[in-house]
Amino acid sequence: MHTLLEVIGWVGSGLIVFSLMQARMLRFRWMNMFGSIIATFYNAALGIWPFVAMNAVIAVISAYWLRRLYREASDPAVYQVVPLSPDDPFLQHVLEVHAEDIATHQPDFVAQSGDPARATLLVVRGDEAVGVVAVHDSGDGVGMVELDWVKPRFRDFAAGQFVYRDSGALPAAGFSRVTVTPHAATDTEYLRKTGFRLEGDEWVRDLKTAA
Repeated sequence: MHTLLEVIGWVGSGLIVFSLMQARMLRFRWMNMFGSIIATFYNAALGIWPFVAMNAVIAVISAYWLRRLYREASDPAVYQVVPLSPDDPFLQHVLEVHAEDIATHQPDFVAQSGDPARATLLVVRGDEAVGVVAVHDSGDGVGMVELDWVKPRFRDFAAGQFVYRDSGALPAAGFSRVTVTPHAATDTEYLRKTGFRLEGDEWVRDLKTAA
């Protein structure tokens, strides 16, 4: 029994430690909450009440933030879309800072292409840049998505939905449909979440017409 209790204690401690190593907010909060719950029961079994109180409070805080994160995940009032010129200095700064991560998801994307037919949209949460969507105008209202990238900590929230569903920025730029040509790193589950459907070799999403 004593050995089993020690194992439980180590599991709780391990989850808390590993949670601090997570870049994604949801992973961090879930692991932190479960680790804190386990640590609460472990310390209660040993009668270490200050640590019971501390871990119980940490678990409640994580539960609060999980509820808030899930509530805000689809709220267009929280995540907004800002159209920017492809040459905008801040946009280029974001792309440069995260160039290595972007290359793993869209290896063919070139940040400074000088493409006059490219529409670039910055997804923000308050004053923080969350992600970037770049679309090339293929003509006839069709846009080819060159980049749909989100910071790792926001990657569980399908932030692209605010570009394709809520903002109206792409229809305002003259697009009625966007397409994605998949490659090895394409997240097809994300595309489904954001309303794309597979047509032949491409993923396609129709957009609401700008008012």
